[in-house]
Amino acid sequence: MSEMELDAFFRPKSVAIIGASRTPGKVGHILTQNMIDSGYSGDIIPINPNADEILGRKAYPSVLDVPGEIDLAVVSIPASNVMQVAEECGKKGVRALVVITAGFKETGHEGAVLERQLVEIGKKYGMRIQGPNCLGLINTSTSLNLSFAAAIPKKGRIGFISQSGALGTAVLDWVIKEDIGFHSLVSLGNKADLDEVDFIEAMGEDEDVGVILLYLESIEKGRRFLEAAAKVVERKPIVVLKGGTSTAGARAAGSHTGALVGSFVAYKTAFNKAGIITADSVEELFNYAVAFTEQPLPKGEGLAIVTNAGGPGILATDLSEKLGVKLTNLSGDARSRLLEKLPPAASVGNPVDVLGDAMADRYRFAIEEVLKDDHVNSVVVILTPQAMTESLGTAQGIVEIHRRTGDKPIMAVFMGGETVRDATEYLRENGVPCFDFPEKAIKTVSVMYEYARFMKTPEHSPVRFRDVNQRRVEEIIEAARKDKRVILLSSEAAEVVKAYGIRSTNNRLARSADEAMRYADELGYPVVLKIVSPDILHKTDIGGVALNLKTPAEVLSGYDTILTSVGRFMPEARIYGVLVYHMVPRGKEMIIGMSQDVQFGPLVMFGLGGIYVNFLKDVAFRLAPLSDYEAQSMIEETRAYTLLKGIRGEPQSDVEALKNTILRVGQLVWEYQQIVEMDINPVIVYGEGEGCIALDVKITLTKD
Repeated sequence: MSEMELDAFFRPKSVAIIGASRTPGKVGHILTQNMIDSGYSGDIIPINPNADEILGRKAYPSVLDVPGEIDLAVVSIPASNVMQVAEECGKKGVRALVVITAGFKETGHEGAVLERQLVEIGKKYGMRIQGPNCLGLINTSTSLNLSFAAAIPKKGRIGFISQSGALGTAVLDWVIKEDIGFHSLVSLGNKADLDEVDFIEAMGEDEDVGVILLYLESIEKGRRFLEAAAKVVERKPIVVLKGGTSTAGARAAGSHTGALVGSFVAYKTAFNKAGIITADSVEELFNYAVAFTEQPLPKGEGLAIVTNAGGPGILATDLSEKLGVKLTNLSGDARSRLLEKLPPAASVGNPVDVLGDAMADRYRFAIEEVLKDDHVNSVVVILTPQAMTESLGTAQGIVEIHRRTGDKPIMAVFMGGETVRDATEYLRENGVPCFDFPEKAIKTVSVMYEYARFMKTPEHSPVRFRDVNQRRVEEIIEAARKDKRVILLSSEAAEVVKAYGIRSTNNRLARSADEAMRYADELGYPVVLKIVSPDILHKTDIGGVALNLKTPAEVLSGYDTILTSVGRFMPEARIYGVLVYHMVPRGKEMIIGMSQDVQFGPLVMFGLGGIYVNFLKDVAFRLAPLSDYEAQSMIEETRAYTLLKGIRGEPQSDVEALKNTILRVGQLVWEYQQIVEMDINPVIVYGEGEGCIALDVKITLTKD
């Protein structure tokens, strides 16, 4: 949805308030009063069949009685009457409708029916609808206040989209108190027509919006959200606070991958794919927004800390390391210049400790010298009030330096409450974010680096292999459907991954002990036997596996033992036979899996494999389809990567072959989304140049 398409919401030339009231305290009165008080320059048209005039403005019985055009109508009347006025608005040619009224799908079936009717009316007349059950919108650039807030924030560059109207109004009060500049606020309500994607796209095109904030509880159109957000993130940051972290797609699953998908994993993975920043609180949401709109992005790695107290400097250093923000090793020249003028007891490492008696001039000198270092790309200045501290003078120095240099982000931490209030306000008023504790500043710096790194990452085009046999995959899936199975047999699953160029074992399905012995001879000893049943996912747990069988006698005994054990533990299980394959050499055991997420689609997992995967949980997730960069990064972010690189003299494993396998799995599950869950556990990885092999493959299909 382009900015122009939603222009009637943000820049209407005329606004009709349907349900305007003469009675103070009523919603219709508050909306009318707020519009008048906001300084909106367009026409404000009260609609009320029982009034000739409201708050000095001529009122009309219906929008059909208004002589001129109406761009936007806001509706605040009982739900039972909304259909009639929506129809009238459509006939009038109203371009945009904001429905404040509640009583729609949030109330149950009857309300949902009304909501569908409302959307149909909008479609019939080409009229877009915000809400229903929303708290309106604000645009400071046009002095538009269609909300319950008596005042609107000062003009700024922050766009805020909220799924919670109550949170939106609370945030408004807070940002006004904190004097934070705002561009616009949109309350989504029930998202019957317009949703977060439409407003993200519109704000993305608006040059007056510098950062987009969202509070979301649900995303119904996950892939559309990702595609739109990824395009906008190339131009400006998006920061999301996610409420209601129970993912609709999370469930008790038979696969390791499904079991490991936590409540927020799918959302977090999706946000990372699009380059969206996540916040953990409303305060963080706005800390990040202020930094993004008032400070430049860091041009490279390297943070320097200047402090007058050791403790806060240490805390800032510890958190920087934890969050992956690299502290710069100051150059020899910078250290020499600092040593020349700072007291002998000062520390000229990083953090630079200017000591507790530092006055404004010492702070100014240290900050300027640190910024001269080419290895420094951001600075955090920490001040604690002590006997000699000049907090306001130091703040003035920081602002002057920032205005003069301006190409490196500077954050301030002024601890002490009332004693540093004037200095804190001065910094904030002059475009330098100021925090009361070091942790807030470091977290804010870290997300600026996160966004800057994302903007520099290679192109995220998904890898697509041509050497795949789609016909074979379709044949296998169709055979399972005819057999009324949603779980592929081990032999079928192995065939599926082979069809997508993934090396797997040569195997045979034996339906008798004699067949098992014959296949073992053909494949070569030693061999492995595994029970084949669509009802048994974890074969080892019930004695369904026999390893390292070296003779026909051992195969015969193993076959009988497996069937006896399975019969004892799962007598109702359907048994298709026993899989026989040559036992492969030992290597590093990894897992590659997939779980289908309701909102975002196939979620690919990689991690340390074997029987302990659910306990160690050393895994990484990405959404399919995958780029080369994504596959490599998901390997590198696990502890398993340390093993793959080789420890204590071990040779390096074939990471390139492993990455290739992950990419092929990503393509498979993207192209066949009837695969709802998949595990390859273990994937045995050999030395560099020796490849990897899928040993045990489990695939579960959708029911239809």
